[in-house]
Amino acid sequence: MTLDAWITLGVIVAVLAVLVRSRVSPSVAVFGGAVTLLVVGVIEPEEAFSGFSNPAPITVAALYVLAAGIEKTGALTPIMQSTLGERGWYRLPLIRTLVPTAGASAFLNNTPIVAMLIPQVTSWAERRGVSVSKLLMPVSFAAVLGGLITVIGTSTNLVVSGQMSTLGLEEIGFFEIGKLGLPIAAIGLVAIIVLAPRVLPDRRSARSEMEQAGRRFSVEMIVEEGGAIDGKTVEQAQLRNLSGLFLASVDRGDTTIAPVRPDTVLRGGNRLHFVGPVEKVVDLQEMRGLRSAELEHVLDLADPSVRYFEAVVGSRSPLVGRTLKDVGFRSTYQAAVLGIHRSGQLLQGRIGTETIHVGDTLILVTDPDFRERWRDRADFLLVAPMDGAPPASSSRAWIPVTVLLAVVAAAATGVVPILEGALIGAIALVATRVLTPLEARRAIDIEVIVVIASAFGLAAAMQSSGLAATIATGLVDVFGGFGDRGVLLGIVLATIILTEMVTNNAAALLMLPIAVSAASATGLDPRGVAIAVAISASASFLSPIGYQTNMMVYGPGGYRFTDYARLGWILTLTVLGLTVALVPVLWAG
Repeated sequence: MTLDAWITLGVIVAVLAVLVRSRVSPSVAVFGGAVTLLVVGVIEPEEAFSGFSNPAPITVAALYVLAAGIEKTGALTPIMQSTLGERGWYRLPLIRTLVPTAGASAFLNNTPIVAMLIPQVTSWAERRGVSVSKLLMPVSFAAVLGGLITVIGTSTNLVVSGQMSTLGLEEIGFFEIGKLGLPIAAIGLVAIIVLAPRVLPDRRSARSEMEQAGRRFSVEMIVEEGGAIDGKTVEQAQLRNLSGLFLASVDRGDTTIAPVRPDTVLRGGNRLHFVGPVEKVVDLQEMRGLRSAELEHVLDLADPSVRYFEAVVGSRSPLVGRTLKDVGFRSTYQAAVLGIHRSGQLLQGRIGTETIHVGDTLILVTDPDFRERWRDRADFLLVAPMDGAPPASSSRAWIPVTVLLAVVAAAATGVVPILEGALIGAIALVATRVLTPLEARRAIDIEVIVVIASAFGLAAAMQSSGLAATIATGLVDVFGGFGDRGVLLGIVLATIILTEMVTNNAAALLMLPIAVSAASATGLDPRGVAIAVAISASASFLSPIGYQTNMMVYGPGGYRFTDYARLGWILTLTVLGLTVALVPVLWAG
């Protein structure tokens, strides 16, 4: 190998190591790798930053906005509300849920689809007395499978299509990837419906754990008129930093204050709603100036002044590696953490000093607007109400649906390219006030966009330095004895392993130059091999970290890390077998 190839290899190995260890965000790691290769002279500026001018990241950003319009107006609510039904135990509800989930995911970002279904599925499971762990993972997997049907189904498909143009190949047609993706999705859905009730474990949801633990209660106390704290602020009354207790709201009779600020003045007759361990609540009885109103269970969702949410911590959250005390959670988020659900169980002990991990589900008590404030931020991967209520369908829901259908029709028929259609659609949603400019901006996951754009620089370095050709030669030498399908098997295996370790977009962009070089040394069609990389990079079923929706259901489903492989290995083998069998036939060189 040349010196440039060795340098490129070293930088990519370093980037992968950082991504696996999750010490910094993926965007910092991948962008840093591209800049390093630029500084040392392996690639030129136009190669390092080619991804920022490529249509793929911009198209992905525009599609995020379209999905946000669908989510905000509740356009999918009528469909999703009728999915589970009340008949059947597991398989019939699975059929009614997974098929529309996969269908919607073929055209929309699957993250809001899964986010909308999680509270509904959880509430349905609790009403029927069935284990939510047998339902939520299948929902995530169905969303992943649906993304394999069209080129806009996942950002990975668009990324591969965008990079193909830089490698001398035409971009992927709108439904072209479905020639392989549709059979995989169909067989995968059948496998899930048949096997999920058997192989998935019985786990309790975070909400069930809270209810059955029965250790946390809420209590209302009344401020005595003329008493010790009448006329004082919350801070002066020493109600701000109670050990283990949280003042959730102050009911003045004509208005309710939530969240409560330190300078909120307490008046005689005010009803104070506290949340915390029962033994701490009892201590309030002895506080001067307060008298008890009533005692009730913490998850009383009928109280209009406070709401309860599940918030899943993602890999990009500033909470990871820190404690609730470190970040000043109550003051920062205007919410109190009632419990931390991890690996299928509630943590015991002092949760305020517990280090937060990726995938933790925080059970929160806060004001009703918490979700609106934080759902589009990196702090939480998912913010779901614990009452299971779906977003109400708006009278303006027809606008984003019409825009999406127009974009799909124009792109599928070739009238307007996907990039232009998606951009026009995104602008139309802002122009018609379905979304505000701020909502549109927040809908775009900048982290994903930067990772995609930066990874183009790494891929360019692999191509120009000869590293891709060298690795491809090695693949052919190792797997070539099994023929062209053996080489394809090696490419798909490497892509699947890489996507489970790092982000799927980065895995696809790193593997594509290698795959195309390997195809040129065999009888495989480079176009078919490129599509095989897109499919393999998107099909993440073996762990919660390989795909965003897998992490979203991790806490709410009460899963453990190893639970994913119970069903995931079957789907992975399905992807592997069908890809190796069909690609040489569908795309004959």
